[in-house]
Amino acid sequence: MSELDDDRLRTMERVFDAFNRHDGAGVMAAMTEDVVFDAAAGPEICGRRIVGTADVREVFETTFAMFPDVSWECTRHAVFGDRGISEWIFRATTKDGSRIEAEGCDLFGFRGDKICSKSAFRKDRPQQPAKADEAAAS
Repeated sequence: MSELDDDRLRTMERVFDAFNRHDGAGVMAAMTEDVVFDAAAGPEICGRRIVGTADVREVFETTFAMFPDVSWECTRHAVFGDRGISEWIFRATTKDGSRIEAEGCDLFGFRGDKICSKSAFRKDRPQQPAKADEAAAS
């Protein structure tokens, strides 16, 4: 692996550390000013496309606010030249207590050691019962 590939791998690790701290500034520090984020869901063929650090940061911070316990458990990162992939398990609790737990991945594009594109994909799994519902059922 080249030194640049190592740098890109560390960038992905830093981004997910920042995601899990709910640190919008930390996430955006790893991205170019003109970053393109394609969200997993939305009306476009790519999901929903958001461009530029201010708008992308706003989307991430909205996720942190909507799901105060949101986390991404990374299971694998890999770099292939100017492309990278991260595989993860997304976990969050909705306002009604239902849980979201689904595998997903991000496809990254790099310019130098910064992320210039992030395309998210997540399994479309039904929400799981709230923990209290599980306890009552057992």
